[in-house]
Amino acid sequence: MKIAITSSGKDLDAQVDPRFGRAAYIIVVDTDTLDFEVIDNSENKNAFKGAGITAASAICDKEAQVLITGFCGPNAFKTLDSAGVKVANDAAGTVRSTIEDYNAGKFTFADSANVDGHW
Repeated sequence: MKIAITSSGKDLDAQVDPRFGRAAYIIVVDTDTLDFEVIDNSENKNAFKGAGITAASAICDKEAQVLITGFCGPNAFKTLDSAGVKVANDAAGTVRSTIEDYNAGKFTFADSANVDGHW
């Protein structure tokens, strides 16, 4: 399964970035093999608006089925939800530990955004 995790760096040992739309990077990981692809999200980092929607589109293009992040705003959440991507919030630690926690079933999926836009 492919999952997307917001990240402050470009590898599995980087810390989870708590922001979704304005995260430095988004790492799309195959949970079975740990093969991963890094999405450079730098253009969204300083975007005036629409960062969450653009980031949501990027992970949908990579066919991720789950997003794990700290905070996901309402517009991004709606975009992800309409594409069938499940969202798990309140992630912390490294990307690698987040994958382990996901595989162990430690995340619950959100049914709405957990922050107002432009966080």
